[in-house]
Amino acid sequence: MYLDKTKTGKYVRVLLRDSYRKNGKVSHHTIANLSGFPQEEIDAIEFALKHKKHLDRLVDIDEKRERQGLSVGAVLAIHKIADELGIVDALGPSRQGKLALWQVIARVIDQGSRLSATRLASTHAACDVLGLDGFNEDSLYENLKWLSFKQKEIEDKLLRVAYPDAPPALYLYDVTSSYLEGEHNFFAAFGYNRDGKKGKRQIVVGLLCDPKGRPLSIEVFAGNTNDTGTFASQIEKVKNRFMTDTRIWPKSSGRSEPARPGNWRCGLSTSTPRRARKGMSLSSCCRTSSSRSSQSGGEF
Repeated sequence: MYLDKTKTGKYVRVLLRDSYRKNGKVSHHTIANLSGFPQEEIDAIEFALKHKKHLDRLVDIDEKRERQGLSVGAVLAIHKIADELGIVDALGPSRQGKLALWQVIARVIDQGSRLSATRLASTHAACDVLGLDGFNEDSLYENLKWLSFKQKEIEDKLLRVAYPDAPPALYLYDVTSSYLEGEHNFFAAFGYNRDGKKGKRQIVVGLLCDPKGRPLSIEVFAGNTNDTGTFASQIEKVKNRFMTDTRIWPKSSGRSEPARPGNWRCGLSTSTPRRARKGMSLSSCCRTSSSRSSQSGGEF
C-alpha cells in the first residue's frame, strides 16, 4: 500500500493504492482518492505507511523528552593539541597513561580536584575519546602515584619531542611556593611564604623551562628550602638527564640568599647569583656554551 501523487499544474492528485500481480504482470488498485484531504492528514497517512512495521515505537510528540548528550568538542580539541605536543605519546597507551591524559584535559577544561575531574567525565566524552572504561576519584589518586614514578621518563620524552636534534642552549628557572591547608604532607614545612599566609605550612616548587618558556621539568622541595637550595638539582638535571655537558651561567634576582658554591658540585662553571630589579622573584637563566670560559665564579 502506498500513496500515488501526481501534480498537474496547481492540482495535486493523491491516491491511496495497492499493487498486486495478475497473470505475471504488476497491477494497481485504487483504494481511495485522498486529493481533497487536508495536507496534514495526507502527511500522517504517508508517515504511517512508511513506518507501518514499527508503529509501536511511535509516541505522541508531547511525550518526547530531550536529553543532553556527552560533550565531545572540548575533549577532542585538547586531545588533538596534546597529541601534537607529544604528550599523548609520552604518557603512553596504557590505562594509567590514559587516566593521566584525562587529568591533563580535565585541568584545562575546568580546574578542580580529582573528584571534580571524575564528575566532569560524566558530562564529557572522556571514556569514548580516550578509550577508557569507568573510573572514580580513587583511580585518579592512584594515577598520581603512577605519574610520580614515571615523571622523569615522561619529561625526557617531551624534551626529545621538542628538541630531537640537540638539547636547548638556554634554560629558564624560577621558584615559587604553595601553602597547604592540611599538615600531612611529606614536603610540608614552615618557610618564607610568598602568599603572605601566616601559620600555614607550604611546599616549594621549582620550574625549569626552555628558552621559549615551555616547561621541561618541575620539582617539589620541602617548604623551608630557600631559593638557592633548589638550584643544584637543576644543574644536575641539565647535565645528566638532558645531556647538556657544558658550562652554565645562572642569573638570579629577587629575594635570594648568597649562593653556596659548595652545594653546586656538578663539574660545571657557575656564576654567583646577583640581585636585579626589586620585586622580582628568583629567576635563573642558565646559558650553556662549550666555547667560552666562565667569566665569574669558579669550577664546582
